[in-house]
Amino acid sequence: MLGSGSNLGGDTQRQPRRLSQGRAILANVGRTNDADSPGASLAPHRWGRPATVPGAGWAVVDVETSGFRPGQARVVSVAALVVGDDGSVERSFSSLLNPGVDPGPTHVHGLTAEMLQGQPTFGDVFGELAEVLAGRTMVAHNVAFDYSFLAAEAELIGAVLPVDTVMCTVELARRLNLGTENLRLETVAAHYGATQIRPHDALDDAMVLAQVLKPALAAAVESKRWLPVRTVTRKRWPSGHITHDELRPLKVLASRLPCDYANPGLYAAGRPLVQGMRVALSSEMTRTHEETIERILDAGLAFTDTVDGRTSMVVCNDPDPKQGKGFQARELGVPLVGDEEFITLLGQVVGGSDMEEFTDTTPDGDQFTLF
Repeated sequence: MLGSGSNLGGDTQRQPRRLSQGRAILANVGRTNDADSPGASLAPHRWGRPATVPGAGWAVVDVETSGFRPGQARVVSVAALVVGDDGSVERSFSSLLNPGVDPGPTHVHGLTAEMLQGQPTFGDVFGELAEVLAGRTMVAHNVAFDYSFLAAEAELIGAVLPVDTVMCTVELARRLNLGTENLRLETVAAHYGATQIRPHDALDDAMVLAQVLKPALAAAVESKRWLPVRTVTRKRWPSGHITHDELRPLKVLASRLPCDYANPGLYAAGRPLVQGMRVALSSEMTRTHEETIERILDAGLAFTDTVDGRTSMVVCNDPDPKQGKGFQARELGVPLVGDEEFITLLGQVVGGSDMEEFTDTTPDGDQFTLF
């Protein structure tokens, strides 16, 4: 029932915990990776993991909001489920929230100002929500949306959201090649036989997503896919204030990441991959770009979003492409490799040469020549 917590495990009677009680949970969030320098990230990056590798469990989340812009629009309803690594629901929490503003699209979430009057604020329920989230990977259908709203709400009350990793089930469904018309929650739910009773009800959506998660995880293991688990980061500022970084597309971030290894040049057919090779991805692929990029980074290769003379190879399933990156590669003499062959090659990557650090050999007191 919305507006109250429920415990599927039946362990204790649940009472709303206010912000002050929730802070005890947060004392160690980011502690092991706490950065001393202001503005530094409090956690290292992690891009995906094999579905066969066990995790610490999942927190399936859904929020309903008064609009689309975090920090301006507010959360009007939240639900979070503790889900085991096998997909079984162990505990649930849900609540309506009084946002202190107009509830927005009532025709979507069905919540009116009268219904939200007298409901707890986000700060009132933060402690209980934090217990569900802490130590688990947050899962949502379009997780960037739900995470950004929860992070914004946490910042408004001066708290830190106890989430270090997230996973998007839209991307997971895309990797599994379900063959559905689209990847909306109701469509994916129907594919897996999950019943959705009240669309856009936070608790119902979270329960449906938990039903989807279990078979999706099993399918990922069977097909040897990687799970789109992403690290989320925070920054500590000189004032001591902590903010939550935006969850940006991996493709954008990866193209700007430096590689620890020198580029050994073009890939030679029949030879193994070498760490430091620059890999570009074409549109003619079966696997998603995000999963392939995760594998590229994990192997010590470099991802590039452009094709030029420094590109080692382009992943492309079309042997004679007429456009795009595959065509550019053929024009430049850059090898093309199909995505399944590329995944196989990733199993035998040879160690690369470390990048040499720049050393300033100019003697003290000498000037650089400017012209």
